[in-house]
Amino acid sequence: MAEAQSTAKRSRFDFGYFGYQLKRSPLTMVGLIMVVLVLIVVIFAPVFATHDPNAINLRARLAPPSMAHFFGTDEVGRDIYSRILFGGRQSIAVGFFVVFLAGLTGTVLGALSGLIGGRTDTVIMRLMDVVLSVPSLALILALAAALGPSLVNAALAIAIVRIPFYVRLVRGQALIVREMAYVKAAHTFRAGRLHILRWHILPNTLSPVIVQGTLDLGSTILLASALSFIGLGAQQPTAEWGAMVATGRNYILDQWWYSGFPGFAILFTATGFNLFGDGVRDMLDPRQKAR
Repeated sequence: MAEAQSTAKRSRFDFGYFGYQLKRSPLTMVGLIMVVLVLIVVIFAPVFATHDPNAINLRARLAPPSMAHFFGTDEVGRDIYSRILFGGRQSIAVGFFVVFLAGLTGTVLGALSGLIGGRTDTVIMRLMDVVLSVPSLALILALAAALGPSLVNAALAIAIVRIPFYVRLVRGQALIVREMAYVKAAHTFRAGRLHILRWHILPNTLSPVIVQGTLDLGSTILLASALSFIGLGAQQPTAEWGAMVATGRNYILDQWWYSGFPGFAILFTATGFNLFGDGVRDMLDPRQKAR
């Protein structure tokens, strides 16, 4: 029993080990710094912004970067720097919303599938197989178009497509945990399924879900920006990075800053989340812990 409890504790998210490994991984530290920097800037956008992001000034139309407008202005004179700060709220919020919704739904379905088994497992996994049988990008585009062009609908479309990945991940963990000696002992003492799910299955799936979530954040931001770029995401006059790049491409030859700075914001943010996600994966990988 003591050995089983020790195994369960090691499988949970170890913040002490995380901090120790973070200091030993320069790239992960760089990714974390990039993520923290972006989050601080977008959360306190009203403090850092120099203009109203929606204020129109036709006299300053398509002005180049200057001290008055750090990143220049767009086709109606709106300050691009301020719009990037506020647009980051939209893009990053979509990333966290998708990861939260897909992770929560996928964790619950995967845990139930692995714990209950039988027909429940068969029905859930066949539904997930149907979703996975369609190319992810094609399904996201179809769902976003069917739901209608908006940032919320784009986020829902991405979340629906990402759910099967969490389901399969958590189901695999649940199948392993339910065969552990301490779980079988809980069954012997007539512990209910909810008790086993709450105290044994879900805590032991936390680490892989965190890893999957951190890795998904960067790609989700890219997908949301891509949907806005083709008109299925954020709509004007909402400030959003992908939509800004889409409009700025019409002026790319002469006014490079219009799409250049929002594009760099997408690149910087996605790179930060990817570096941090890769580092978290390495930290929580049991093979890495054994080294």
